[in-house]
Parts: sequence; structure tokens; C-alpha cells
Amino acid sequence: MPSNITSQQVEQIVNNLHHDPFEILGIHLLSEQEEQKTYVIRAYLPKASEAYVIAPELRQEYKMRSHHHPNFFECEIETEELNNYQLKVKQGDQEKVIYDPYQFKSHKITDYDLYLFQEGNHHRIYEKLGAHVMEQNGVKGVYFAVWAPNARNVSVLGDFNSWDGREHQMRKINNIVWELFIPELDYGTHYKYEIKNWEGHIYEKSDPFGFYQEVRPKTASIVADLDSYQWHDQEWLEKRRNTDPLTQPISVYELHIGSWLHTSKEQLPKNYGIQTEVVTASEVKPDARFLTYYELAESLIPYVKELGYTHIELLPIAEHPFDGSWGYQVTGYYAPTSRYGSPEDLMYFIDQCHQNDIGVIVDWVPGHFPKDGHGLAFFDGTHLFEHGDPRKGEHKGWGTLVFNYGRNEVRNFLVANALFWFDKYHIDGIRVDAVASMLYLDYDRENGEWVANDYGGRENIEAVEFLRQVNGTIFGYFPGILSIAEESTSWAMVSRPPYMGGLGFNMKWNMGWMHDMLDYFAMDPWFRQFHQNSVTFSMWYHHSENYMLALSHDEIVHGKSNMIGKVPGDEWQKFANLRSLFTYMFAHPGKKTMFMSMEFGQWTEWNVWKDLEWHLLNYQSHRQFKGFFTNLNDIYKSQPALYENDFEEEGFQWIDCSDNRHSVVSFIRRAKDPQEFIVVVCNFTPQPHSHYRVGVPEAGFYSEIFNSDSKDYGGSNMGNLGGKWTDEWFFHDYPYSLDLCLPPLGVLMLKLDRDKAID
Repeated sequence: MPSNITSQQVEQIVNNLHHDPFEILGIHLLSEQEEQKTYVIRAYLPKASEAYVIAPELRQEYKMRSHHHPNFFECEIETEELNNYQLKVKQGDQEKVIYDPYQFKSHKITDYDLYLFQEGNHHRIYEKLGAHVMEQNGVKGVYFAVWAPNARNVSVLGDFNSWDGREHQMRKINNIVWELFIPELDYGTHYKYEIKNWEGHIYEKSDPFGFYQEVRPKTASIVADLDSYQWHDQEWLEKRRNTDPLTQPISVYELHIGSWLHTSKEQLPKNYGIQTEVVTASEVKPDARFLTYYELAESLIPYVKELGYTHIELLPIAEHPFDGSWGYQVTGYYAPTSRYGSPEDLMYFIDQCHQNDIGVIVDWVPGHFPKDGHGLAFFDGTHLFEHGDPRKGEHKGWGTLVFNYGRNEVRNFLVANALFWFDKYHIDGIRVDAVASMLYLDYDRENGEWVANDYGGRENIEAVEFLRQVNGTIFGYFPGILSIAEESTSWAMVSRPPYMGGLGFNMKWNMGWMHDMLDYFAMDPWFRQFHQNSVTFSMWYHHSENYMLALSHDEIVHGKSNMIGKVPGDEWQKFANLRSLFTYMFAHPGKKTMFMSMEFGQWTEWNVWKDLEWHLLNYQSHRQFKGFFTNLNDIYKSQPALYENDFEEEGFQWIDCSDNRHSVVSFIRRAKDPQEFIVVVCNFTPQPHSHYRVGVPEAGFYSEIFNSDSKDYGGSNMGNLGGKWTDEWFFHDYPYSLDLCLPPLGVLMLKLDRDKAID
């Protein structure tokens, strides 16, 4: 019997209590005399009745013996050299030949990797942690590595071992990471980690760095290949890298994939821009299912392209267990949800978007995560990813946990995750959810329920540094991308770089503008004269941040009504109100985001369990409204004055903001070329105004390039017969003026036609 191990050591293996099973299992050199060496091979095979060592180099088979435990097998072999062997295992009536995972001792993760990870600066740690197909000693398999520093033991579970944690026990390296190479596994392998804490409690966890996961309600991770897809968007990426997005038109179609459309047996007319079988009522039918990423490429992309949007924004597509969370309670930060297909399918969808000149923005949720047992919560038997103190580590209102941004490895996990989506999936931007909840320690907490920072303040200094780090990192690797903050407070310099003291985003949602607009347009038009400041106030601060004007999903759920239900009047006035609101939005400084269903005037609130009300496109008023959106996006993208100087003071100039008696405002938008400008006149009441005079800076013919009251959109078709010549009449502090007809609830855009000479 080999004498260099004890019964206690064997018991540690049998009871899964050893931090480094390689010290006991695998091949070990017992003695060496001249050219003859004695090796011992040990294997713990819980289900085996017999085991043999097959040594191809020696062309011999050796029977293994059980000295310490019926399932703990050992075998001594005397030879000059033994570099390769296999195990023949008998389990009942079955027999199989396997490679011993404990003969593969090389690491994929290095000491330098771990040093950077512990420092919080390993930007591509996802290439080392997680599950990766590789070869060792000419044998293909999967290398597993997981950060669980406080665990007593960790094992890999899967179909390959009947989910038995005794079979593939991992070893702990540098007291930080557990690792194991399991030979003969490949892509598609389902697995989890079995984690045992020091009290003996066992947790089965999905891989925090897993690239793919089973379709809910199952929760196992799946070994995935993220490097074999052949991208065809090099031209798009090169253009993006050399373009400043802040000077470009950005019009975003925000959508939730699962409720945009389901497949069924009915066909929506193709002239609606949707090329697939769909349900045509708001209820999802029993035989309906989610569209796949491939089907979305065939149906969604043509639809968005027809509407003229420049970007798609996807509500969180990282893996999440509950459909009703909309994706905002993430359990698999590195895994696109399998509801709609595989990682490669998502790559195809994004690739097709780029080939159709559509950017892709993904909602990213680094502010909190759910308590689901298979996720990050209490991951290694301790509060590893979250704060242990619930005054810091729990959002009671959301039922979620808060990341510990002060822990370097947690910060690294999130920074690398943001980079990962740009690196592996070629996304063009992230919209960071709930930034305010990260910035303030007392967010949604009563007195006594939060802990002040080291200076006695309410600011979360660790979260601030994290946001600066993540933005600095992604912009360093990928210039030309977007990082958008959903930040609802007056925190200063959100969209300014860290070296200026900012958070490093290059855009911020303008929540103040959104609330002012919704309040204003909800009023009966007669009362709007008393609230002119709601329309004009945003112009005082429009250049203080790089603002995104957003009318998002949050505004049309939970009893808030969809957009058309928010505005007063009969059906005609409701559509006219919305046309004036959206035209004013596109003329206002700032980039644009609109949630799905707003483009055709859906009546009911968004419901995550149903489709959009596509059947409304059977009605002329809704088709005309969709056409209005298409033309509005077209005019927006074609006029540099509407987007080039969004964030500069010279990009906007009031003509008149004080005519509250008529609820009329007028202003000028200017491009970087001072000769390029557009005059915008808004009438926010149903009362038309003839001979309404507006001052302008130059003489000539001003073409009416857009009229929200056009008959093509269902309007009354009042306007100015294509445009107006100026009068040499000093007005509004300008040397010239226009005598205009203002349509009811209408917005006009006029542009000086320099090709028409003044007589």
C-alpha cells in the first residue's frame, strides 16, 4: 500500500473537504532510482466498482486497488517515464474510458491575472474566469475557473458527472480562485458550481462569468463559443471609431424584445413594415412564442429602418429569471438571455443592424441584482458581491442587493462586463440604469436605514469611482461609443470626463424635460398659458449636460397610460397634441429616445405579457401617425441644425418665449456652419393664428420644410403654401420677419432657401 498519504487525507477527498485535490489525486512520483521511476496514480470515483489505468506508451493496463475507501483507487507503475494515461472505469454494467482531470496541472489563469483582478484592473478577466474550451497535453476539454475566495470547497457539476459534486473537485489557487480542467468536454456542456461554505452549507450556483444559460426556469450555465462568429461590420466599426456621436443625429427606438411581437399563424400586411407571421391583437395566443434573434433581424430591422431611427435600444438582454422584471434583475451578466436564441444568434442580429446602418444600445444594470439562489447573492457562502450590512447592501423597495463597489474584484467584474459587451457583441452603447440609486447612500431609505460615507455625507464615493473607472475604460478601448446615464437628480457633470470631476458618461437622460413636457401636454390647452415656463425652462440648462430627451417605457406603465391617453381632447386633438409634442422634442436640443408603440399611437399601456397593438395599423389615423414619425426622423437626420450643436449654447436661440397668451414659442436651431439654421414655431393650442409675425435674422424665402399639421399626418393642412418671403419689418429684435399662418396644435420648421434670390 502506498505510504505517502494518510487515511485522513483520503477522507478529505471522499468528503469533499480538500482545498487542493491535486495534492492527493492524479499522478505522483513516488521514487526515482537511476532510469527507473515509480509513479502512483490515485482517483476518487464515487460510482465505480472497478478501475484500471491504461498507459498507451507502455501498451499495458493496470488494475487499481482500493486501500482506504471502496471508491478511492490507487495504482503504482514502475517505468522510465509516464506522461500520459487514461482510466477505464466500470460502473455496474457500464464501462467507459476517460482522461483523469487531475493529471492536467497547468493553469490558464496566471499569478499576474490574479494580481490585476485583485487590483480591480483586469479588463478582460472574462477570458480567464468562467468556462473555456482549450487543449492541454493534446487533449481537448473545458477549463473552469471561479472566484469564490471564502468557500471551503468548490466542485463542477454537470450532466457529465450526473450533477455529483464529489467527482470534479476544484483546487484553490492563491487563496482566491478555484480551477479545474475537465478533459473531453466541449461547447454545449451544461454546468454549475457546487459551493460549500465553512459551516457545510451547499449552494449550487450558475457561473458569474458564464457566456450562456439554459432557458428559464432552468438555471445551468452552458459552455459557449464567442469567437467563431464571422462578423461583417468592419466598415461600421471603423466609421464609429472616427466619429463624434455628439455631433451626429441620434434617434433611438427603445424596445423590449419579448413584448414587441410574438409569432403566430396570422400575417400582418407587409406594408406595415413587419416581415413575419404575427399576432394581430393585443392578447398573445396560446400557440405564440418569442421571436428569435434571427427572426428579429428579418422583422424588426426593416421596421426600424423604415421609421428612420438611427439606433435600437434593447431593455436588458443579460440573462434574468423572471420575464416580468423586464430584464432589470440580472443573474447572468455575461450571458445574453437564451429566451431569444444563442449568443451567436445575437451576434448575427447586431451584425445585421450594423449592415443596415442601425446602432445597438443595451440597457446595463450595475446598480443591483436579485436574490435568486443560483445567482450572485451570498455566492461563496458569504456576502461576496454585495455589502453584508443591509443598510448598504439591500434595496428593500426593489427586493434586490447592491454591489459592493469598494471591493476591487467586484468592481473588476462590472468594469470587465461593460467592456465585454462592446468587445464580444460589438454593441454601440450602454444605457446605465438607475444611476441615482448608485450615487446616493440614502436612496429610497429612511433615516437610520443608511450609513454615511467617511466624510459624513450621503454620496456613495465608491460608486462614483466605479462609474468613472468603467466609463474611462470603455471609451479608452472603443472611441465613438455611447455611455448614457439614467440619472434623475441634479448631480453635477454626469456627462463630463473624470479629469474634469465628472462621472465620465457622454450623455444623460433629461428627466426634468420629460416631466415638464408630460405635465404641460396633459393640461387642457386653455390652461397652458399659465404654464409657459414648463416649455421654456429646459432651455436655461440644455447645454449644462449632454442630454438625451427620453420618453421611455417607465412613462407608459403602472397606471400612467400610454402617450395618447395622457393628452386631452377628442381623437383628432389627441393625435395633434402628440404630433406637436414629438415635433417639439425633435426640434429641441438633445438626442432622442422613444419607446416602442409610441410611433403608431397605441392606446393601452405597455404590457410585458402582450404584444403591441399592431391591429391599430388597420386604421388610417394610426397609419398616418406612423408616417408622421418616419418623416420626422427623416427631416431630423437631414438637417444638421437639428443635431450638430445640441450641446453648445450657440446651437439654440430664442426668437420669442414670452407669448404665453397664445401658448406660442419660437426659436432658431443652428448648425456648426452659421449659415445653416432652422426657424421653429410652435402653437400649443387648438386655436390657429393667421398673420402671426415672427422675427428672423436674414432676408429671403423661408421654405416650410416640416408641418406637423399636414393632411398626410391626419392634420387640418393649415400652413404657408410651402413657405414665406420675409418682410423688412424689425421684429423680435431681428431686422426681418415672417407673416405666418400657425396651424392648430401644430409645429412648423422653416429654412432659408439660399437658392432663391431676393428681387
